[in-house]
This record gives sequence, C-alpha cells and structure tokens, in this order.
Amino acid sequence: MRIAPFAAAIAFAAPIALAPPALAQPPGVPVPHPAPAAAEPRVNQVIVYGDDPCTPSADPDEITVCARLPESERYRIPPNLRDNPNAAANQSWSNRATELAYVGRTGTDSCSTSGPGGFTGCLNQIINHAQAERRAAGDVNWTRMVEEARRQREERLRAEAHEGDQQHQEPFVPPSTPH
Repeated sequence: MRIAPFAAAIAFAAPIALAPPALAQPPGVPVPHPAPAAAEPRVNQVIVYGDDPCTPSADPDEITVCARLPESERYRIPPNLRDNPNAAANQSWSNRATELAYVGRTGTDSCSTSGPGGFTGCLNQIINHAQAERRAAGDVNWTRMVEEARRQREERLRAEAHEGDQQHQEPFVPPSTPH
C-alpha cells in the first residue's frame, strides 16, 4: 500500500500544528500564566424573625445580608407561596377576555410555531412572565440589600486600611545639619 506524499505530510504536520501554544514554545522559555481574577466575596442571604440577631460571618470574604420579618411569620408558609395567583376569584373579567382572545391565535405576535411571524410575540411573552415572577417574589429586594452590604463592607475595609496606614507612618524628622 502506497501513501501519497501529501497525505504523509499532513499526517506528520497535524500533531505539531494542533499542539497547544505552551508545547510549541522553545525549551527554556517561560510559559505565561494568566493572572488570577479578583474573587467576589460570597453572599449569604438570611431571613431572621422578630428580635433574632443577624449573626455576621466569621469569614472576611463573605457578606451576610439579613432580611427581617415579624415574629408572627416564623412558622408560616412564605407569603409568595400562600395564595394561588391563578385562582378564578383573583382573575378580572378583562383578563379572562384577553386570555380567550389568545386561544387558537396564530400569526404575528402570537409566539406560535405556525403562521408567518409567529415568533415575534415570544419576547413579549418572556417579558410578561418575568414581570409576573417579580411581582410574586415578595417584598424583599435582595439585590438592593446585597449592594448595600457590599458598600458597607468596602467602607469598613477602607477605614481599616486607612487606620493601618496611619499607625505605620513615622513622624518626619528633618536631618540635622552641622553649623
């Protein structure tokens, strides 16, 4: 069996051409390593009830954010899970009529697989679904609370660094010069 010269060249050159850059370096040349990224502090989200303390984290790289609820809520099902938002009693007649208008609808703004332009309503459907989830999520705004805790942590770290800088500074004494 005879191998064509071109195929032999490809078979020989392929492993070298596909080698990772670190292996393609000449011997003795240091391989560059990417710098490690600064790690974000972990966030611990806790719900406390009544006068229970919000225990701070022992780990300096962890932010603890506490949401306080009244003591009467301690053993209850969370408010966003108590009620059925889809119950017929909670639906107005205008919402029911709107739902009936979408039954069997195809074409533009319908988010259906049939008909021309059926895909165009999918973004609206996703946005409406996300807004409904946000409304049902409850009153605790974790994003705002985490941002506030991060801001307070940064201020505390800056103050500690500033105190450390002031403790290590020695007063300036000008050199004495002979008269």
